[in-house]
Amino acid sequence: MSAEAVDALVARIRSLSDAAGRRVLIGITGSPGSGKTTLARAVVNRINGGAAAAGPAVHLPMDGFHLANSTLDRLGIHDRKGAIETFDGWGFVALLDRLRTEHGHTVYAPSFRRTVDEGVAGEIAVEDSATIVVIEGNYLLSDAAPWSGVREMLDAAWFCSTPVAERERRLIDRHTRHGRTPEAATAWAREVDGANAVLIEQSVERADLVVSGVTGEVL
Repeated sequence: MSAEAVDALVARIRSLSDAAGRRVLIGITGSPGSGKTTLARAVVNRINGGAAAAGPAVHLPMDGFHLANSTLDRLGIHDRKGAIETFDGWGFVALLDRLRTEHGHTVYAPSFRRTVDEGVAGEIAVEDSATIVVIEGNYLLSDAAPWSGVREMLDAAWFCSTPVAERERRLIDRHTRHGRTPEAATAWAREVDGANAVLIEQSVERADLVVSGVTGEVL
């Protein structure tokens, strides 16, 4: 993503933050492999000046709300991990409400460790001083309950758009790096991630902005 494109997006966020005079929640959604995590990290890093210490912006991925693998096994849905029903949607919505309404203390959120393929409770700290929270995940603009309540809690919602072939290439690379054979990685990218993408792409009309997951430019 170009530095100029990231700077332009950061300017949009800062303008929203200045006008609101309170903590703002910026949502970045898109299909698996679209580049939403890369985009979220880029804008947060730029806002925070590249500092390792806590800055005014926090990156908060939705992936921390994956149901535990043991729960997915019990429910018989482990073979489609990443589908909308494999997340704790109600817990995610409750966290967004806390980020909007609670003040005077740190709000903790779960992260996701790809090395163990599990969520880690309380690893992300949103300090009271944080004025910008950049939230990214697949289903931020879904109209299915409880996800349908997310949009109204976001100050802005961006859709990260990337051509199918590039998304698939990235996903196959990701899955092989995390232990799947090339054949299994390709099958998962096309069958599981691909099915989720069909649902996610339908939500693009609810976004305020469509951003390229390749260049970072507004489309």
